Amino acid sequence: MDKVVATAAEAVADVPEGASLAVGGFGLSGVPNVLIGALYERGVSDLSVVSNNCGAMDTGLAVLLAAGRIARVTGSYIGANKEFARQYLAGELEVELIPQGTLAERLRAGGAGIPAFYTPAGVGTQVAEGGLPWRYDGSGGVALASPAKEVRDFDGTEYVLERGIRTDFALVRAAKGDRHGNLVFNKSTRNFNPLAAMAGKITVAEVEELVEPGAIDPDAVHLPGIFVQRVVALTAEQAGDKKIEQRTVSS
Repeated sequence: MDKVVATAAEAVADVPEGASLAVGGFGLSGVPNVLIGALYERGVSDLSVVSNNCGAMDTGLAVLLAAGRIARVTGSYIGANKEFARQYLAGELEVELIPQGTLAERLRAGGAGIPAFYTPAGVGTQVAEGGLPWRYDGSGGVALASPAKEVRDFDGTEYVLERGIRTDFALVRAAKGDRHGNLVFNKSTRNFNPLAAMAGKITVAEVEELVEPGAIDPDAVHLPGIFVQRVVALTAEQAGDKKIEQRTVSS
């Protein structure tokens, strides 16, 4: 029942080339930077990543992206990540862009053992009809496009069929965790973290504060330990290393 692993390097030591990863975080909030850094140090590549976005500034998944370690991204947001956009348009990166709520539910469904579900999001668009560029050819043409999806009528409303997502591994970050893997997230850092954790066959959580079993009120648990296989306790320095993507100062 004690799922604590001594180091981040040990926690990701068995992630192989070509593995699929669900990664929590949104922008710079709740991103498992230490685990991502350990994966970078290992040198594994050809990774398929499922995450809302692919890092911001020079942190998070942007570290792996800049090193050419990511082959495919399933996500919702490219945003201000210029290297992400460059690799995508140059045909170096395969990208499946999907509605943000659909991504969240695909992760949750995969973790709950639901193979597919119907949603109205994307009906009447290329999300359902196909043709979204997954990979460009580097010359402005489309080398690979998304396929059409099943659309079905329920009570006079059309819905598109979306598949649940399961990945080989999941990397998440929590504010607090116990040795059994029960996790608590701080406010907006919860974002995609519980959903990513559910989707992973092997889920690794880095926690800012490690506590003993029983120290977390069961009603306060955001993610039960059944979804977590490994826990890494961060140092005070690692836990406090939090960047701000866009600083706004009022007059």
